[in-house]
Amino acid sequence: MPRRLLVDAAPLRQSPAFRRYWIGSGLSAIGTQMTMFAITYQVFTMTNSSFAVGAVGLCSAVPAIGFGMLAGTIGDAVDRRRLVLITSLALAGVSALFAVQAFLDLRQLWLLYVLTVVESLIVSVNVPARRTFTPRLLPTELLPAGAALNMMTMHLSNTLGPLLAGAVAAVGGLKACYVIDVLSFGAALYGVFRLPPMPPEGTLAKPGMTAVVQAVGFIRGSQVLTGAVLADLFAMTLGAPFALFPAINAAFFGGGPQTLGLLNAAPAIGGVLGSALSGPVGHVSRQGRAMLLAGACWAITLIGFGLSTTLWLSVALLVVGGACDVISVVFRTTILQVATPDRYRSRIGAAEYVVGYGGAQLGNFRAGTVASLTTPGLSAVIGGLSTIAGAVALWRWLPGFAAFRAEIAFPDDQATTG
Repeated sequence: MPRRLLVDAAPLRQSPAFRRYWIGSGLSAIGTQMTMFAITYQVFTMTNSSFAVGAVGLCSAVPAIGFGMLAGTIGDAVDRRRLVLITSLALAGVSALFAVQAFLDLRQLWLLYVLTVVESLIVSVNVPARRTFTPRLLPTELLPAGAALNMMTMHLSNTLGPLLAGAVAAVGGLKACYVIDVLSFGAALYGVFRLPPMPPEGTLAKPGMTAVVQAVGFIRGSQVLTGAVLADLFAMTLGAPFALFPAINAAFFGGGPQTLGLLNAAPAIGGVLGSALSGPVGHVSRQGRAMLLAGACWAITLIGFGLSTTLWLSVALLVVGGACDVISVVFRTTILQVATPDRYRSRIGAAEYVVGYGGAQLGNFRAGTVASLTTPGLSAVIGGLSTIAGAVALWRWLPGFAAFRAEIAFPDDQATTG
């Protein structure tokens, strides 16, 4: 029974290519999280404003939402491995520019925002293409385990990144965080370079709005895909709390970088625990319903976090919330990968990225704005209640999503219907 609770490591044993990609991506993700921490902390120390911190999220969200779906059409038209190599090199260059502005002590808010926009544009191309790799490297029966391992890597980086960044910033300043991120891209590039070519299977999509319209129509034609996308959109735009952490840290916990790093890392610690104990996830039969329930549990922890003024309780609630969130994401990823043919995967991955990343950044802007008008704690409570309302609405409006079972996935040559 204890072994059945643990994450299934079979994908790492059975696919050397997946193992190399998984390790390289994980190491690079730690550096990325250190840069994200450094940007947030730098903006807050310059402005002492939750709104300004939330605006960083807006700078990431607007390119992701406005360009994400169009960027996904590129990944369905070219060799995805080559595309990821090119965009990863470009992201390393942007990280180097973040380091340069820190070394020169420019302290220009507009420059941080501009670099964040450029980074988000490149990521909008990179991430959807990356998300096509796992279904090509693993057999269908190992996709839930692969999704759980990917989520564990992401949350490990979300845990270690802020914690390391807080410690590094306290000793060497924010510029050291940026430099480490630049160096970490070497691991990601190696993992992708060793992959086989990844051209799309089937009919290639011509990049452009026609391909975007086709993908949107494909999603709208399926209650399953629509529900998975909307459930994540509601949870992120209504519930993302990360822009609140600097103000809550300053108001209740001393305002130091170490405690801010702990708050940022807490949801990721929960994500690591949730991923590591994800063994039973592969045996859940109704993935749509489970995704909604996990999202509602995440929202409940946000409400408690908004009401807490004690560090240990706030951290504990964020840990539990992170565990609930990662389980929800594992179900969502499995649903989208199983129910999507390869020729659509980059575009559906782009839709997942738009609502997951872009929606989260937009949610951070919402949280920061509401906090400026009320209080940070009340902003978290409102976000949690709104997220629960969204989950209940989807349960009622999309019964096909709530009843979805992965084993009845649609064939590659058929469009999905509700």
